[in-house]
Amino acid sequence: MVVFCLTGPESTGKTTLSQALAAHFEGECVAEYAREYVEKLDRKYNFYDICRIACRQIEQLEDAKKAENNLIFFDTDLIITKVWFELCYNKTPFFVTDYLKEPPVDCYLLCFPDIEWQNDTVRENGTEQKRHFLFNKYKNEIEKTGKSYYIIEGEGEERLQNAINAVNLFLK
Repeated sequence: MVVFCLTGPESTGKTTLSQALAAHFEGECVAEYAREYVEKLDRKYNFYDICRIACRQIEQLEDAKKAENNLIFFDTDLIITKVWFELCYNKTPFFVTDYLKEPPVDCYLLCFPDIEWQNDTVRENGTEQKRHFLFNKYKNEIEKTGKSYYIIEGEGEERLQNAINAVNLFLK
């Protein structure tokens, strides 16, 4: 089994790519839990909400180890949540930093913010400056894990093909 995680700033195609890659490779796509959680809130999220999200993301990663499918594509993971903690609350729970020392992710696909921002009810960081700042934060966090990663660029079919090529390259 190989676990891929799509990460990157908001509105960089992670959901679209994770679903398309799972379909292309006949793998499994694990949906973004944070979006699902925050959309259901009838108030602004808080530190403890993000803790709940992080716990669920860890459960999803642990469940992936038991999956029968050979390829799993996560639509975001704990790295984004770690950065979220840091930026919003200037602190990160130990269980998050400890887990990220050896995450059960084999390869990250880091989505570059070169596609147009699409606003929605849960997105917060739409400026070009903020998107590039976050991209670099995520890249730094991935590099700390020592895991392989590929930067995914391009629009539409080109972006998908670049992601497919990255997955194939990693699988060789």
